Amino acid sequence: MSGTSSPGAVKKLLENMQGDLRGLSLECRKKFPPVKEAAESGIIKVKTIAARNSDILAALKENSSEVVQPFLMGCGTKEPKITQLCLAAIQRLMSHEVVSEAAAGNIINMLWQLMENSLEELKLLQTVLVLLTTNTVVHDEALSKAIVLCFRLHFTKDNITNNTAAATVRQVVTVVFERVVAEDERYKDTIDQPVAVQGNSNRRSVSTLKPCAKDAYMLFQDLCQLVNADAPYWLVGMTEMTRTFGLELLESVLNDFPQVFLQHQEFSFLLKERVCPLVIKLFSPNIKFRQGSSTSSSPAPVEKPYFPICMRLLRVVSVLIKQFYSLLVTECEIFLSLLVKFLDADKPQWLRAVAVESIHRLCVQPQLLRSFCQSYDMKQHSTKVFRDIVNALGSFIQSLFLVPSTGSTSATPNQTGSNASGNTSSAQTSPGVVGMRGGATVLPAFEYRGTWIPILNVTVQGSAKATYLEMLDKVEPPTIPEGYAMSVAFHCLLDLVRGITTMIEGELGEAETVNETTAETTSLLTQSSEQQDLQSVSNQSEKDLVSRAVWEEMVNACWCGLLAALSLLLDASTDEAATESILKAELTMAALCGRLGLVTSRDAFITAICKGSLPPHYALTVLNSTTAALSSKSYSIQGQNVQMISPSSESHQQVVAVGQPLALQPQGTVMLTSKNIQCMRTLLNLAHCHGAVLGTSWQLVLATLQHLVWILGLKPGVGGALKPGRAVEGPSTVLTTAVMTDLPVISNILSRLFESSQYLDDVSLHHLINALCSLSLEAMDMAYGNNKEPSLFAVAKLLETGLVNMHRIEILWRPLTGHLMEVCQHPNSRMREWGAEALTSLIKAGLTFSHDPPLSQNQRLQLLLLNPLKELSNISHPDIGIKQLECVLQILQSQGDSLGPGWPLVLGVMGAIRSDQGESLIRTAFQCLQLVVTDFLPTMPCTCLQIVVEVAGNFGLHNQELNISLTSIGLLVLFHLLDRVRESSTTADKEKIESGGGNILIHHSRDTAEKQWAETWVLTLAGVARIFNTRRYLLQPLGDFSQAWDVLLDHIQSAALSKNNEVSLAALKSFQEILQIVSPVRDSEKPDTPPAINVSVPVVVGTATATSLGRSFMRTDSIGERIGRYSGSEPPVITDEIEDLNLWWAAWNSWYRIGSESTRPPVTCDKLTFIPSQPFLTALIQIFPALYQHIKTGFSMDDLQKLGVILHGAVSVPISSDASPFILPSYTEAVLTSLQEAVLTALDVLQKAICVGSESMQIMYPAIFDQLLAFVEFSCKPPQYGQLETKHIANAKYNQIQLFAPAEWVALNYVPFAERSVEVVVDLYQKTACHKAVVTEKVLQNIIKTLRIPLSLKYSCPSESTWKLAVSSLLKVLSIGLPVARQHASSGKFDSMWPELANTFEDFLFTKSTPPYNLSVQEFQKNESIDVEVVQLISTEILPYANFIPKEFVGQIMTMLNKGSIHSQSSSFTEAEIDIRMREEFSKVCFETLLQFSFSNKVTTPQEGYISRMALSVLLKRSQDVLHRYIEDERLSGKCPLPRQQVTEIIFVLKAVSTLIDSLKKTQPENVDANTWAQVIALYPTLVECITCSSSEVRSALKEALVPFKDFMHPPASKVQNGAS
Repeated sequence: MSGTSSPGAVKKLLENMQGDLRGLSLECRKKFPPVKEAAESGIIKVKTIAARNSDILAALKENSSEVVQPFLMGCGTKEPKITQLCLAAIQRLMSHEVVSEAAAGNIINMLWQLMENSLEELKLLQTVLVLLTTNTVVHDEALSKAIVLCFRLHFTKDNITNNTAAATVRQVVTVVFERVVAEDERYKDTIDQPVAVQGNSNRRSVSTLKPCAKDAYMLFQDLCQLVNADAPYWLVGMTEMTRTFGLELLESVLNDFPQVFLQHQEFSFLLKERVCPLVIKLFSPNIKFRQGSSTSSSPAPVEKPYFPICMRLLRVVSVLIKQFYSLLVTECEIFLSLLVKFLDADKPQWLRAVAVESIHRLCVQPQLLRSFCQSYDMKQHSTKVFRDIVNALGSFIQSLFLVPSTGSTSATPNQTGSNASGNTSSAQTSPGVVGMRGGATVLPAFEYRGTWIPILNVTVQGSAKATYLEMLDKVEPPTIPEGYAMSVAFHCLLDLVRGITTMIEGELGEAETVNETTAETTSLLTQSSEQQDLQSVSNQSEKDLVSRAVWEEMVNACWCGLLAALSLLLDASTDEAATESILKAELTMAALCGRLGLVTSRDAFITAICKGSLPPHYALTVLNSTTAALSSKSYSIQGQNVQMISPSSESHQQVVAVGQPLALQPQGTVMLTSKNIQCMRTLLNLAHCHGAVLGTSWQLVLATLQHLVWILGLKPGVGGALKPGRAVEGPSTVLTTAVMTDLPVISNILSRLFESSQYLDDVSLHHLINALCSLSLEAMDMAYGNNKEPSLFAVAKLLETGLVNMHRIEILWRPLTGHLMEVCQHPNSRMREWGAEALTSLIKAGLTFSHDPPLSQNQRLQLLLLNPLKELSNISHPDIGIKQLECVLQILQSQGDSLGPGWPLVLGVMGAIRSDQGESLIRTAFQCLQLVVTDFLPTMPCTCLQIVVEVAGNFGLHNQELNISLTSIGLLVLFHLLDRVRESSTTADKEKIESGGGNILIHHSRDTAEKQWAETWVLTLAGVARIFNTRRYLLQPLGDFSQAWDVLLDHIQSAALSKNNEVSLAALKSFQEILQIVSPVRDSEKPDTPPAINVSVPVVVGTATATSLGRSFMRTDSIGERIGRYSGSEPPVITDEIEDLNLWWAAWNSWYRIGSESTRPPVTCDKLTFIPSQPFLTALIQIFPALYQHIKTGFSMDDLQKLGVILHGAVSVPISSDASPFILPSYTEAVLTSLQEAVLTALDVLQKAICVGSESMQIMYPAIFDQLLAFVEFSCKPPQYGQLETKHIANAKYNQIQLFAPAEWVALNYVPFAERSVEVVVDLYQKTACHKAVVTEKVLQNIIKTLRIPLSLKYSCPSESTWKLAVSSLLKVLSIGLPVARQHASSGKFDSMWPELANTFEDFLFTKSTPPYNLSVQEFQKNESIDVEVVQLISTEILPYANFIPKEFVGQIMTMLNKGSIHSQSSSFTEAEIDIRMREEFSKVCFETLLQFSFSNKVTTPQEGYISRMALSVLLKRSQDVLHRYIEDERLSGKCPLPRQQVTEIIFVLKAVSTLIDSLKKTQPENVDANTWAQVIALYPTLVECITCSSSEVRSALKEALVPFKDFMHPPASKVQNGAS
């Protein structure tokens, strides 16, 4: 409940009313009885209403006419006391809203009477106000009557009443319009169809309006009528009115209720049809009036402008333009043209002042200005209103300087602020005049060609706070203080610039944001292709185009006028703050033009700032050409020309610096003022904040800055920053203390400007770089042909720009360094020095900058950065060379560890120094090289080590004096290099390097740090060895060569023993290389220059690498050829100068250590056991022949033993099963591996040397035999390598090698090697059988003992070829050795050989191994023939010489022959093969040999006879037993055939018998014992018994056996005869 309708309030109201009525009754009881009665009946009425109604207020309102009546009657008494009481009571009723429309009408009528009687005028006004503000019951005529009442009271003679009435009128007018707003709000949801407004008749149009709107319409229409001095339609009863008051009311309504006019067509109609014509009509005197023009020319006198009307009209116009511009486009065009006209010089000063104030109000509304531009300037046949406004302001400012200001009090330059005007209020007459500050102070002012205009503080930035437009109480035109109009115009320009730039920049920003999001949307839509959305996107871009057109038009319309005015003001300004504001305006305009891409206007503003920075008429071509283009334009404003004003030369500025102009032939000096410095700072600010939009105008900016820097004497320092420095020649620069304090700031801003280039986009950055390069080229041209101090501004700033843009250095590196390279070649030394300084600083900064991705992963960028450093080598100036090497040194010190792929370039720089470049340069370069070697070898890629060595070698090629010292240092250098590499390689990480970041794929052979270091080690060692080889003639004379040699050998040894196949193999390659050293060319034959170092990387032995265990030593020659190579008629010539046995023995010791270490089997065996590779071992052994040539003269038995250990160890090393397929042929091929060949070659070289060597050397033969025989044993017993479990090669899982499964170790196929060793043994024995040492050391016995192994295994040998070769070799050896043995029989040296030989025969001929099942008949026969050969050897080489042979041996042979003559067949034969398989031939030969030996004529000892008799007896007895058993079994078996074996046996016995008889027949009769014959004949009956046998084969054999018995069949001789005989 509101306060007036709560029960308490109602109760109080009732009490008060009754009180009021009682009071009225009391007052009137004597004089006015009717009133008294009315009052009393009123009391009863009130009580009755209160008693009967629940809603008392509603009931009161309903009966209000009656309730009010007593009070109206009271007012009618015209008694002041009664009237006041009644008015108070009425007001109380009104405030409780209990007054009905009828009652209100009655009240107004009563008030009107009081007004006409001039009674209680203030109370009346108060009552009207309460009535109209508390409710809306008063309408139409009642309302108009109330309003007229107030107007009438405004024109009384009482000032207080007048003013109160004026205030009331204003409030009432507001209330009327507020009611419209409330009414619209109430009905806002119901849409009325607007009725077309017809013609000019207001009566018809009003009918469409709702009640409140209708009242407001009538009121506003009458206000127009009244201002126009016409009779009102609605405000009946008006008696007088002033135009000023009317205009004020119109203005306040238009200003406060624009929505009413915009929403209702009827009100809009009033604006167009009434207000605008009225304004134009009232302006007429101002338009026509010309100050100072004679009135006689026109027939009617021109009405003088009237300040109060004119000022109020301008206020109305301001509101109309601000609020109703969209409705009144055409009318506003007229108003704006009028405003522009009012600025004319022939208008009164006060009119110009209020006009400029009005324009100021427009200038702070950029959106409005934008509308002007769209509505007028951009329309084809329309006035260019916006352009005209700006140009008018320019023209106005110009006119103030050129036309003496009339109507203003003259002011002197030391004016202090008192103003001669008739007014007391100085605040209004001279706003903003600077007050007194301890005495007279000079005012800030503009001064141009003698005209001095003070600058007044007229307004706050951005708000148009007018002074004269607000003087509503003035009737006479005020006196305008000097400078006021200028100050407002100045602010107009500043606010205009600020407004439009802020607005356009804001919209530009929004548009860019929208475009970005639109771009994203479009990209999405192209996929989803939704037409509707695409449409909105295209609408957006159209909108952007429209907006851009407006922005461009606005700038194009205003820039010329602005620039003309601002340039003039800049030139005239004597105040720092004003100058700052002007410069800021020029700067923001330049930036805006830049953003919109309006190049001409941008360059014009920049040129203005540039010209302001330089002394007047300074010869700077770039600027002058731009200005010439501009000054040819002039702008016509309403028939007047506005010229671009060039700066006036008579400056009133404080000179702060005197310096030399930057020119080829400087003429005298130039002066800089504080304003120049201020402009310079603005220029810096522009470049700093708006560099992105400067584009080609960087040229202007930088050229100007370069000249200023030169005049101020700033010189570049570290990093390109400019510091104050003295001029080198000519009159010194003079700087005041004022500017001295400024210089560091300027220098700092200059640096910051180039620092901020990091925020420019790529295109803008290129503009900046291009501008700097072209400036630099100019400076270079200027510096040609003289050694004067050049301008280094551009070079220094190129450096600064490069340094801050490191994060995107790639895009500017080429233009930047390309230009600096040109600077480095300039003949002017200072120029050159700075070019080099800039270039090297950039390279160093580029390498230390943390790029993303880092340089380590961006090889291309690193090489790009280092390339210019390398290119500097092409410049011949020594100072450039020094700078270049200093840079290298610094790069090494700061970045050496991370140069990576950049090393070749850096090393190339050191290597590019030529002999003719002077010692200091060479020394510096060498210093760099030393640093590389001492500190960076471990971190350097391996490929670069070759280059290091090459560069080191190159230093050896410089002039002779330096030569030796450098070379010796070079040696130290190289060893240091080796040390570091070795250390890093052995400690390198074995972890796999994942291919990190990006596209670098790492080959698996280089995918750990360890593997990469391995490569480094390889290359370094190869290079050092090569230096030893190629530079031996230089190194030899040095005192410490032998130490160096030892160190080198130590390195080779440690590399060879490293657990890395690649490194170890390369070490051996280096070893080989240093063994190739031959004698130097004699002086007479020496070429003029020493041979150059061959740069190519040495080929590592064969093609082996750590991972491809290929057959790296491809054999292209047979072992014979290779041996032949070493046994040439004479060894390689090695002269005494070079030959130094100590060096070679040191090499032998190293070789031995490498060999013994690498071939020693591991103590423990697991997956990680390191086993040397075959290529390594091959290379190791291949070194020996070359090494041996150097040491053979002192090679002793001990050395031979050492060699043997290594050879044996080397061939024993197994290979990994995953490598074996590459190293080995298939198992079936009998081919030697390279290693085995190398081992045999080594022994061959030795034995050939022994052969031609002294007697003392020949004692080594037995040792060589031992070594070879050890190899022969490998055929049957492959060597064991420590505890390592090896598989036989045939069992190795070739085909099932699983990826990443641990490799098995495979013993090689030693058969071919062992067999070749057998051949070598036989060959060697043939040559050396008679040598004393060979005889003494029982070599023959050892050979037999060794051959016995395969012979006894026979069929069990791994390879069949082995025992066959062993047999043939045995036969060859025996054929040579047995004669020697017989020769030495008496010495006993061969005694132990015979049993060995016998056992060998026994083991071979009666082998325990069975032939394979698949042996063919032909094969068997071949094998039998070999057995036969052995027996034949016994029969030819042993038995005939039984006298020289121990008996035991002969006995063993006999037993063996006996055993051979009786055959025991193999059970595995098929029946068909049996006769063949029984070694028939062998048995026969044994028999024959046995018999031949038994019955030989040469039996000299009973021993021999016994042996043969015993043999025959055993033979015959055996035959007899076999026959008997057969007969017995045959009989028992009946018809069943006997077992095949038994049949076979009997057949063989029968055949043996026939053979025996044949043999006996052939023997000398005397050699056959009678007992033997008896045993033979005793067989006959047994044979006969066999005739009944069932087997045809037996019968056939029996037949053959019986036939020889015929020789025993002859007649018996007589006993007598026998006895006689």
